Amino acid sequence: MSVFLLRHGETLGPGGFRGRLDHPLSEQGWSSMRATVSALPPWDLIVSSPLERCRAFAEWLAQMQGVRCEVEAGLRELDFGDWEGRTAAELMQDQADALGLFWADPYGYTPPNGEPVAQFEQRVLEAMQRITFHAAEARTLVVTHGGVIRLLLARQQGLARKDLLQVEVPYSSLHAFDVSVLGGAYQPCPS
Repeated sequence: MSVFLLRHGETLGPGGFRGRLDHPLSEQGWSSMRATVSALPPWDLIVSSPLERCRAFAEWLAQMQGVRCEVEAGLRELDFGDWEGRTAAELMQDQADALGLFWADPYGYTPPNGEPVAQFEQRVLEAMQRITFHAAEARTLVVTHGGVIRLLLARQQGLARKDLLQVEVPYSSLHAFDVSVLGGAYQPCPS
């Protein structure tokens, strides 16, 4: 099985933390994502986050290539709670200490009313195990978010938890993912 991770492109709407915010792709976002995959052979399966900035492109590409597109809720971005829609510059004005704690140790500090990174990690890893279990031999494209890809690449690179935010994941970037870093095989619940 080969798995590739594609981050969504630039979006419309305000910048900043936008985990659960659901802004569509900008024209530049669409263009850069098309450019990223244009020279690649077709996929056997495309799996997407349910958020529009990922799903719209994934569904379009699946239709263009005549392949199945599945939506996986576990691939949503980290929920930043009260920081949603705010930029780091804005947070530096009234929550500089909290932002510093998050940047220094994202597992140790959770944004106010946000999702703990350990819980996010569990959700993402379970989603990836489901994907790899159900698409055992498929060449699979996973269209998702910067935080999801950062988490998976940090695990693949064997980085310490505190170094999670050091992983660079630009818009529309494509990354090969070694599914062996997921550990044990997914076990579906008995019916």
